[in-house]
Amino acid sequence: MDVQPAGGCESTAVYWNVMEIRHLNADGTPRYTNRLIGETSPYLRQHAHNPVEWHPWGDEAFELARARGRPVHLSVGYAACHWCHVLAAESFEDEATARVLNEQFINIKVDREERPDVDRIYQIAQQMLTHGPGGWPLTMFLTAEGRPFFGGTYFPPEPRHGLPAFRDLLLRVAQYYREHHEEMHAQTEALAAAFAAIDVPPPATDLELTDAPLRLARAALERAFDGRYGGFGGAPKFPHPGSLERLLRHWRDSAEDEQPDLKALYMAGLTLQRMAGGGLNDQLAGGFYRYCTDDRWLIPHFEKMLYDNAWLLAVYAEAYVATGDVFYANVADHTAGWLQAQMQSAEGGYYSSLDADAAGQEGAYYVWDREEVGSLLTAEENAAFSLRYGLDAPANFEGTWHLHAARSVEDVAQQLRQPPDRIEPLLAHARGKLLEARERRQHPGRDEKILTAWNGLAIRGMAIAARALGCEGLVDSAERALRFVRRALWRDGRLSATYCGRAHLNAYLDDYVFLADGVLELQQVRFRSDELAFARELTEAALRHFADPAGGFFFTSDDHEALLHRLKTFSDEAIPAGNGVAARVLLRLGHLFGESRYLEAAERTVRAGWAPLEQYPQAHMTLLTALDELLHPPQIVILRGEASAIEVWRRELARLYGPRRLVLAIPADAPDLPPALAQKAPRGPATAYVCRGSVCAEPIDSFAELIETLRAPVS
Repeated sequence: MDVQPAGGCESTAVYWNVMEIRHLNADGTPRYTNRLIGETSPYLRQHAHNPVEWHPWGDEAFELARARGRPVHLSVGYAACHWCHVLAAESFEDEATARVLNEQFINIKVDREERPDVDRIYQIAQQMLTHGPGGWPLTMFLTAEGRPFFGGTYFPPEPRHGLPAFRDLLLRVAQYYREHHEEMHAQTEALAAAFAAIDVPPPATDLELTDAPLRLARAALERAFDGRYGGFGGAPKFPHPGSLERLLRHWRDSAEDEQPDLKALYMAGLTLQRMAGGGLNDQLAGGFYRYCTDDRWLIPHFEKMLYDNAWLLAVYAEAYVATGDVFYANVADHTAGWLQAQMQSAEGGYYSSLDADAAGQEGAYYVWDREEVGSLLTAEENAAFSLRYGLDAPANFEGTWHLHAARSVEDVAQQLRQPPDRIEPLLAHARGKLLEARERRQHPGRDEKILTAWNGLAIRGMAIAARALGCEGLVDSAERALRFVRRALWRDGRLSATYCGRAHLNAYLDDYVFLADGVLELQQVRFRSDELAFARELTEAALRHFADPAGGFFFTSDDHEALLHRLKTFSDEAIPAGNGVAARVLLRLGHLFGESRYLEAAERTVRAGWAPLEQYPQAHMTLLTALDELLHPPQIVILRGEASAIEVWRRELARLYGPRRLVLAIPADAPDLPPALAQKAPRGPATAYVCRGSVCAEPIDSFAELIETLRAPVS
């Protein structure tokens, strides 16, 4: 699949200080060039030829707003966002609307993936101002000091669905800014106070940490569970991989009980099966879409994001190890294959996303009509394929068919009176033919910027899948990505957040801790002393530049630009919470290295997030995992000896589901080990050191004895 880049990563155009008409389009209309032309973000450069006088986020734009006495129009979006494209086509490419924007506002365009700090602040502000949900495109109006006074999301060119026309709204906002300074000042002051109030209060000094939030989260998930179609809540339906990880852990922790929690396993399993078989999953090429608009997992918004697929890859791989069900292994393999084929750059890093749109229509690349399918397949293939993927039912997406597993292979075989082993080869041939035909269509755009945090998630997912599936190719893929990040985005002990032709922007908490987490997972499948040392460097940088002495971590560093508020968040969103990942990494590295500073910082982080963890545990799954491992320290298995011998042991241990277990196979000749690992010396071909937290038992030289030790219940 030769995906079209969404602007690519190369920018050779001149940076124009003022809006200029450079030349004409093919239809004779003028083509403009604005200040976004020199940006690294492909999304921003998509808007570089709008007639809107866009500015990137920065001091220059706000200074200009102050000098001209104008409000700021802030527009936040991302390359794969369908409604962002709609707003752009309807309004930002319209010269009459652009004229209003240019005459009345200073216009700033932000890629929310490059600037999650800016996006998070103004998403919160929009929800405070409107008492409604946020989302993208985000449309905010600010004072020249960056304080928001009005906002929304998408606005149409003409009034509809209770929304005003965008151009009319612009004129009213500009008038309000000119005529209501006192009211606006009072409103922005109140908003600033509201931001201060959202900070989590410091924990009580006598706070006792218990597993109560774990039990509350389990109960909340069961209340929200859709027993018919899987997932949690109704439409729109999101994957929630953190909730699925937690359910698998709940089930595993109860496995030795008289009444194991089989309902937790059922909830996770049904959801994973329905998502993979439904329209959320690309049935031909692999890769999950962002979310589904219905409650049956049939019709998605068609963008594919790196972070969704990275996290889901890990969950499906873990489900395979937990259950032994090859269905999960196949889904993990399919997803990993898509990530390698379509999302990994030649340099090694993973790209950000594939667009929802192609040929100007959402989903156009992915959907089918019956006639085209029938023309591509033999009659026998078409009969099986139509039954399996729902083409025998009415069209499900704007007069076309979006594929989903409507019937099992066994049901198809029974209906066609064929043996099941005859049906699967027919389906495989059919999928191959359709995929080849789909390749000839206009492809969705690909955002080719490489984000450090999302690459950390992908390295983690690939490492977990490599361990579960025993696939060396996935390890190689993860290592290539890590080498790229270290080469292109790490300099003088600090990370950059994004790369697209050049490294750019001061990194955030997520960049450091997601990458450290990915590196740590990678060590469990192929140990490298220098990579483990790099994980420690990342952790030290996070402690130095992001830690709050009162506990937890700020999202931005101590030398980041001053924004409206310095956020410290504990809840998961579409990606895991940075504070939860930080606490988990600190705990695991603290036990590995015997580093009490890390363990203390992890406990301070969990304590700092205790209030929201108690109140809304189901929104804090990553922090719950850290609490779980704080209360029940992970089991650490260090294998030492001959590389070939300990690799055999490592592969066997990878087949045992132990979410609170780390296994490092460290060859006898591994250089530069930290003291806590170096003292666990090899004693023969293979030796195992089993530790619970920082307390280690006597070394074990027999694999049978090792298995017996690992399976013994924890007292």
